[in-house]
Amino acid sequence: MKIVVANLKGGVGKTTAAVYLSAVAAARGYDPVLLVDADRQASSAEWLEESPVEGVTVVEAPSERTLTRAMSRDGGMAVVDTPPGDERLVQSAINSADAVVIPTRAGGVEYARVAVTLGMIPARTSRGVVISAARLGTNDLDEAIAWWKEEKVPIWGVIPERVGIAAGPEARLYRQGLDEYDAVLRRVLRRR
Repeated sequence: MKIVVANLKGGVGKTTAAVYLSAVAAARGYDPVLLVDADRQASSAEWLEESPVEGVTVVEAPSERTLTRAMSRDGGMAVVDTPPGDERLVQSAINSADAVVIPTRAGGVEYARVAVTLGMIPARTSRGVVISAARLGTNDLDEAIAWWKEEKVPIWGVIPERVGIAAGPEARLYRQGLDEYDAVLRRVLRRR
């Protein structure tokens, strides 16, 4: 199973989603779990170097060649953390994906970049949005959920703000985050 975490916009929670999804997959017994860090900033790799997760191996793959090689491994599960703005690399990852998780935020300029990302996904590949760093009970969140439902884009998760990126490389994974992303992974696996 190859899960690609993609959104051409930066700062939407791709790294957080990739790290949590990898940790949840390992906890569920997938073996091996490979976290492919395709972002030149190497945030996923840095996070897991600081706070390793048992059962998750990190491979840095910031070029199409290294990404293709990393994603061609058989067995287990691969979760790919893609970079912002690099359409060629993101497209390369998406072309090999079984499912694409698209982290986004509620409100603002999010819709246009997600729409471009959605347009890159082949029709046969399952996809869904995860609204990250969500402020529960706000109009922005309610409007974002209504928007994605109207657009007929599955919402695979709404991740509360306290699980957000602030958990970052120097911090541990939060129990609530593991629970929330476990629910996302269950939705991804149902769409296969």
